[in-house]
Amino acid sequence: MDGQFSLLGWSAFAAGLESPDDWQAWARAPTLPAGTASPALAEMPAMQRRRLEPLGRMALQVAWRCQPEATPGLPMVFASRHGDVARTYEMLAGLARGEPLSPTHFGLSTHNAIAAQYSIARGLTDNYLAVSGGVESPEAAVTEALALLADGAPEVLVVLYDGHTPEPYAEYRDEPEAAWAWAWRIGAPRGNAPRFSLRPHAGTPPAPAALPHGLDLLRFVLAGEGALVTPSGTRCWHRHA
Repeated sequence: MDGQFSLLGWSAFAAGLESPDDWQAWARAPTLPAGTASPALAEMPAMQRRRLEPLGRMALQVAWRCQPEATPGLPMVFASRHGDVARTYEMLAGLARGEPLSPTHFGLSTHNAIAAQYSIARGLTDNYLAVSGGVESPEAAVTEALALLADGAPEVLVVLYDGHTPEPYAEYRDEPEAAWAWAWRIGAPRGNAPRFSLRPHAGTPPAPAALPHGLDLLRFVLAGEGALVTPSGTRCWHRHA
């Protein structure tokens, strides 16, 4: 496979951006999405849907749209730099005030909780992973997905999502923040499906982008550009004819 993969399907969601046409137009003139929207996620039973914060709803909405049928044998990689950090912060603040910790909130705050809710809702028993790799979490996710493809998986569902960190963490922010989610279904190169690869790169890191890296990667894919260097400068995404 020479490190190449085909993008077989995609879906994305952010405030004011929902349909493929919305995102294609955004990719031609990208701006940082403002605010937080909560998709309907009508596919999920209401009792389970109520357990999710807006970030989780966004992640599961794009996953559902990218995987309309609950296909057996499709492994999944969920990735987020911060995860549901707002929920975690609320629990920490409560502990500081001497309040008891809610087991339910704790269970829903773990990094694999959103992926678990998806697998439970859809009755999926196949392999899923939840990863975080800092600013280059998209690269961590796709690296895991490529390993699954090399191990024989016919396709892999990759779901990326992130949101705003609580204000007390502001001094640690090193990239713009927005609430967004996207999903890709990737497989071995085939037919006329767009082909990409992630390869080592020797050079200086690029100038800071006006978007979170995960959104900038989606922009690169939708805009039809040929290459995108990662924030560390050590790897580069390539589009292949």
